[in-house]
Amino acid sequence: MIFKVHRLKIKVFLFFLLFTVYYSLFTVSYAAHPLITDDTGTQGKGKFQLEVNGEYGHDKDDGITTNTGQMATTLSYGVIEPLDVVFGIPYQHIRVKDSETATTEEGISDMSIELKWRFYERDGLSFAIKPGFTLPTGDDKKGLGSGRITYSLFFITTKEIKPWAFHLNLGYIRNDNNADERKNLWHTSLAATVEVIKNLNLVGNIGIEKNTDKNVNIHPAFVIGGLIYSLSENFDIDFGVKGGLNKPETDYSVLAGITLRF
Repeated sequence: MIFKVHRLKIKVFLFFLLFTVYYSLFTVSYAAHPLITDDTGTQGKGKFQLEVNGEYGHDKDDGITTNTGQMATTLSYGVIEPLDVVFGIPYQHIRVKDSETATTEEGISDMSIELKWRFYERDGLSFAIKPGFTLPTGDDKKGLGSGRITYSLFFITTKEIKPWAFHLNLGYIRNDNNADERKNLWHTSLAATVEVIKNLNLVGNIGIEKNTDKNVNIHPAFVIGGLIYSLSENFDIDFGVKGGLNKPETDYSVLAGITLRF
């Protein structure tokens, strides 16, 4: 109980720290959460973006209930105008329960480092590539990481037709791991955003990714609906709901986050 209260105090402190920093900093940005599909936007030379996102997932399959929680912190830095370097550190909480037992694991998961390069932009159409890798900072024996370095490469397309924007991601993931999972994965997803009133965007996302389970050939597919509200050009809040379109995908997840640019 004392540990839970302590964690809550830390989260509240971080929120107010970010809120305070926000009032002293100004810039422009691209916020994607609660979307999984990325856009081609970059921060601009010398500028930062900090995202703090939370997710709660619930899944029930063959009498086993899995509840997951994740708090992810992502920092993006504009090396040059069309090139960002992105660092991500997730914290996970996993609880698995059946009719007789329940197990809980939590801790830091695998840290990610990515580059996003927008190499083409004209008349509202832009293309980018996003190579990246993860470091085995999570405990793979507890299911909090892969236990090995993984690699990925994504191709990103964005098309803007005001007030709409559309984003397409095609990706390959080299899923090296100690859990006897598939090592070669692919990802396909499509997202759309539309500004319904000033500073408020409705967002939608659909996608599918190759199943990591070698024994299952049905691949997890999802759909997301949500909104992003910009309190200013430097500070966004977002909320979304993710639903599974087939059995391998988590039944539902609730997503929320804040984005700060400076």
